[in-house]
Amino acid sequence: MAVATTGQYPERLLVLGGGPAGAAAAMGLAATGYPVTLISEPRPFAAIEGISERVVDGLHQAGFSQALERLPEPTPRRVTWNGLTSAANRERLIDRQAFDRALLADLERAGVRVIRGRVRRLERCGEGHRVRVTQAEGTRLYPGDFLIEARGRRAPAGDRQRRCGVASVSLLQRCRGPSLPPGSAVESFAEGWAWMAANGAAERYLQLTLDVAHARLPEKASLTGFILGHLRCLPQAAPFLQDAEPLGPAHARTSTPSHCIEPVGDDWIRIGDAAMAVDPLSGNGIFQALSSALQAPAVVHTLLRRPQDGELAKRFHRQRVADLFNRYSRIGRDFYAMEWQWADRPFWAARRAWPDSEPLHRRFGLSDMRIRLLPVLQGEFIVAREGVVTPDHPLGIWHLGGVPLAPLVRALQQGRERPPLDTLAGWPPVSAEQRRLIDNFIAGCRPAPGEQRG
Repeated sequence: MAVATTGQYPERLLVLGGGPAGAAAAMGLAATGYPVTLISEPRPFAAIEGISERVVDGLHQAGFSQALERLPEPTPRRVTWNGLTSAANRERLIDRQAFDRALLADLERAGVRVIRGRVRRLERCGEGHRVRVTQAEGTRLYPGDFLIEARGRRAPAGDRQRRCGVASVSLLQRCRGPSLPPGSAVESFAEGWAWMAANGAAERYLQLTLDVAHARLPEKASLTGFILGHLRCLPQAAPFLQDAEPLGPAHARTSTPSHCIEPVGDDWIRIGDAAMAVDPLSGNGIFQALSSALQAPAVVHTLLRRPQDGELAKRFHRQRVADLFNRYSRIGRDFYAMEWQWADRPFWAARRAWPDSEPLHRRFGLSDMRIRLLPVLQGEFIVAREGVVTPDHPLGIWHLGGVPLAPLVRALQQGRERPPLDTLAGWPPVSAEQRRLIDNFIAGCRPAPGEQRG
């Protein structure tokens, strides 16, 4: 793991939020040479969450050794959707409170200053920021020159415009009972869908996701009975409910998809769920949070060290946040559309039609490609490079496996069927793996014989 070289740059950076997004950004910025202070409020209740192997890869990339050491092995997930049950998928079930503590331990080892407390107020202070934080020993003010907002869905948006999906709420109930093998299950029902998980010990976690407008939620004191009543009707929930007793009160949290239209400014940036949060059905919440956070250090570094490229860096972050939101919103839409048993019920009818009718992927040929100057990530900075924009890649593709794509597409569009890759201007010798990627790209972007492109 890279050890931070804090103090190389004078700017003080404040990161609000110690989840995966805030932690990844703090780790990257500290390694770049900035003095970083991260302020984190511990999670108020216990919860288990499922993560994919892509999240594990992201944690490796960010350098989180202690958090990785504490990850459990993948366990099976059974999904009952549209009346059919599948057990093909697996996920790692993490204790979020323990996982977040491990992230903070990794940060402290890397030289990040970690403050455990609750943010009470953000203030402008001259040309910088000031954060008022309540800690065990009292309230203190922490100044900073640049602010990274990573407090998730609960991060205040102020007067910033948001694009939101259909209003959803997720209800979580923790239970205790005889030990179950570790695993999870998903099942749809008329008013929404349920996720259940067992951690291999005595605890079970039960979650319902419902439509805010039609759920008819009871008072908070009756939420536990409300959750268990719904789950007793679901076959997949039976093992998780057997001899189970509720542990503590139920918790309700918003799970509405939301996108902050402007997620970056000259001295601030929003990342993770604070920038865009997806429907939990996509199963990619932590992954997409890491996706924006891993690129944030280059955006911040460019804004601070190369202000002449500031607008380029802001465009890079703004476009990628919007693209993530659109992509995962359409993934959720398509999965909701696979459930036909209750297609006309309010929960399902609204979600199978949002955010739009655009396909998740578009086929394209050479004539659909456009060579454009794009903001891209190169090393520690955002720079402008020629790339290729297609209907399926609106942000553009700069390179494939390290091989710039624009010269190849330009040659192909000029009629050269198989240009000699090593002779194109500026290209280093091309490896066998790079040739394979290029060949696959060429094969995939050409219409089949007799096919017409619209």
